[in-house]
Amino acid sequence: MGYRILTGYINQETNTFNKIPTTLEHFRVSGLLLGDEIPPALRGTHTSLGATFEAAEKFGWTLSHPLVAFADAGGRVTGETFEQLCDWFLTGAKGCDGALFELHGAMVAEGCEDPEGEILARLRTVLGPDAPIVATLDLHANVTAKMAANASALIAVRTYPHIDYYERAWQGAELLDRALRGEIRPRTVIAKRPMVYGLDGGRTQVGPMRELINRGEALEASGKALVVSVCAGFELSDIYDVGPSVTVTADGDTTAAQRIAEEFMDYAWETREFVSSPWTSATAAQAVEQAKSGELHAKKPLVLADNSDNPGGGAYGDATDLLRVMIAADLQNAAFHAIFDPAAVQAGIAIGVGNRGRIVLGGKHAPEMGGGPLEVEGQVVSITSGHFRCYGPSFLGGGVWNSFGPSLMLRVGGIEVAVISRNCQGVDLAQLTSLGVDPFHCATIALKSSHHFRAAFEPIAREVLMVDGGGMLGSELLSRLCHVRRPIWPLDDIKL
Repeated sequence: MGYRILTGYINQETNTFNKIPTTLEHFRVSGLLLGDEIPPALRGTHTSLGATFEAAEKFGWTLSHPLVAFADAGGRVTGETFEQLCDWFLTGAKGCDGALFELHGAMVAEGCEDPEGEILARLRTVLGPDAPIVATLDLHANVTAKMAANASALIAVRTYPHIDYYERAWQGAELLDRALRGEIRPRTVIAKRPMVYGLDGGRTQVGPMRELINRGEALEASGKALVVSVCAGFELSDIYDVGPSVTVTADGDTTAAQRIAEEFMDYAWETREFVSSPWTSATAAQAVEQAKSGELHAKKPLVLADNSDNPGGGAYGDATDLLRVMIAADLQNAAFHAIFDPAAVQAGIAIGVGNRGRIVLGGKHAPEMGGGPLEVEGQVVSITSGHFRCYGPSFLGGGVWNSFGPSLMLRVGGIEVAVISRNCQGVDLAQLTSLGVDPFHCATIALKSSHHFRAAFEPIAREVLMVDGGGMLGSELLSRLCHVRRPIWPLDDIKL
């Protein structure tokens, strides 16, 4: 018997402090495909959908793929947008025997704090109580009881930077095949603690996240659990269910699974203050001073990672203070990715390739955080459509085409500045090479990213320096949380 399987993804991470609502247009420019547009774009790629297409061939499934929708991290998804995405996706669920698809897990919509739980609940209603539903998640998901109750299995990625979506989808496919054949009856339970954040922000190199992932994989290998997923949560979503979680999928009886989940979360609570390295460790001035001192004979770039204006965390991506300090220091052989400013791109297009002119960059969304508009004089070196393929190991890569809108490279003194029309963090070398910048031979590369950049840029760097450029994510946001459950650490003094 051939099974019909629903697949696709709806992926957006919401920073509720970002004042710009995420609309359908944000999904369109970032990555929205419908129906027959999906196979030629994602078949053969090292992505979750690439794995699902391969699994369908192996297991003889017929795939229903109504929707692939991705938007960059940002503000709340509008209610209208959320309902439209649900309608497209659930229309493809009719007549399906099961589902294997990707969610982020930290989306927030207007009027709905738990959109992924709602998607899974609606899908459960369509497919029925016994149909296997498997969803892969980002490890920064704010997983809810509603998500666990309506999914047969939740499989979070196990790397940060996230480079294993393909492998997790294959894991889900093999579990789904067993469930369809009646070999197993997967059920999922969840455990949480009163924590806004923990597990070292999800960093998987060392520390409690690595420890729990290793223990979970050992349980899976021994057959004591079908799936163990550890999520660090996303504290920039100001919602009731924010925070770390452990979900465990068992075959039928979930008694032992719940015990495992609780034990894992006990460990997460005990290690909640562990930090392997600070997210920000230098001011813009300190970082640029170090860059300047080492630029003359540099054989590899010093990578400056500005976490404070990281678009991957929902920041605006147009803060200018770090670039301002770089220009003032007259850095040479440097690259800066990026200033998100569609108007500046259009100004550069008007100036024309090879010509010099004055352009006002960035600082439009929150000039009080990270710097206001910066007027520079420079040469427009290249202009592109912003449509190119990324082959790096992180989530933008795997051979997938990405579109960042009309983009340009502006040379200001010795600094090559990327200016883009779609906000996105720096995670793939192609984001520079597509504009004509050679990252291998730069003395300094400044990126707006927290951790994902490491997969592609750390291997080519002589050193990585985390920087607080004064942007939105460098501000004290925890004091502004007002919708989280209380009491909760670290806002309250709790003893468990």
